[in-house]
Amino acid sequence: MLKRALSNNLAASLQQAPVVALLGPRQVGKTTLALTEAELQSKKSIYLDLELDSDLNKLNDAESYLKRLDNHLVIIDEVQRKPELFRTLRSIVDIRKRAGEKAGQFLLLGSASRDLLQKSAETLAGRIHYLELSPFNVSEIYAVDPTGFNADKLWLRGGFPDSYLAATEDESWQWRTNFISTYVERDIPNMGPRISPQHMKRFWAMLAHYHGQQTNFSKLGHSLEVSHTTIKSYLDTLTAFYMVRQIQPWFGNSKKRLVKSPKIYIRDSGILHKLLNISTFESLIGNPASGASWEGFVIENIISQLSDKWRYSYYRSTSQSEIDLVLEGPNKEVWAVEVKRGLAPTVNKGFHTASEDISATTKFVVYPGYDRYPISKDTEVIGLTDFLYLIANKAT
Repeated sequence: MLKRALSNNLAASLQQAPVVALLGPRQVGKTTLALTEAELQSKKSIYLDLELDSDLNKLNDAESYLKRLDNHLVIIDEVQRKPELFRTLRSIVDIRKRAGEKAGQFLLLGSASRDLLQKSAETLAGRIHYLELSPFNVSEIYAVDPTGFNADKLWLRGGFPDSYLAATEDESWQWRTNFISTYVERDIPNMGPRISPQHMKRFWAMLAHYHGQQTNFSKLGHSLEVSHTTIKSYLDTLTAFYMVRQIQPWFGNSKKRLVKSPKIYIRDSGILHKLLNISTFESLIGNPASGASWEGFVIENIISQLSDKWRYSYYRSTSQSEIDLVLEGPNKEVWAVEVKRGLAPTVNKGFHTASEDISATTKFVVYPGYDRYPISKDTEVIGLTDFLYLIANKAT
């Protein structure tokens, strides 16, 4: 089993906070990581899966049940199925705090974003740490086998463990097919949004064609025969379930007219390729969506490794000056990042103009090669693995 990069952060959080929430999409490995960490804890642990009626029934009187489990690490999976539980957890945590028991009481696993679990933020403020587990990223795969590493497999299949580790391309493809169907037919409806599975599946597939672009809500709404506000709610739902990332435009001081709509990315490249019906690496390379797919793959890898001290956005003016990713750090660093698929990348004047507008302190062009070299006095070409290493050492 691949050791997840988040494991050290999880162990540290359990030493610091009474409640830790490990969030991320389904099938990403949250349960495996949680149970592995539980075995390393000095206290006993108990695991509850709220998708099982038997475990859900145990929490009918949650206060009585959980109070019996003092000095335990209680792991509660799919916690979004019982949001009223958070108030009970707050009371128990406060009682135990007065008795001297502080950290590592509850580990909550959820398949919905922190914003969707608003009740936890309201009732457990100051008592909870949030962590997000993403699908496998380049750094994790590279760490296992640096000499044999090839990003192409991860790019094609995506980072969900069962997709990436499948024995064959057909098995990986079938897993992603089933995953999408399960999400729209069961998982999203179970969380409350009343969205037709057929509409959501069509919308998700259509959204894949906007990958790396600003979305035209009205155009999508016309195609699906729903309003633009409904389309916005569909998009927000997929965002809340970690399927889509909306990157907001840069909003610093500028005299230029800037694009104000978010850019949309399907977060996992394997899911994107399934939605676009791209089943092999050969068909991916020859597809017009190849460049946008690689851009999203690189950007998702970068963002998933950033600490919360960094802010990310994109820049685009109405005159088409553009930066794929703007990273703003805690020490006033401003990195302008351009993503290129070619092995001999160049950047146009618009990138440099945009970099001047945001007062970039560093400019990078991230590409699929392994050499690192300057292409101008202030712009450097760098491979993805080296760039992620740079982030791990500087973006903290």
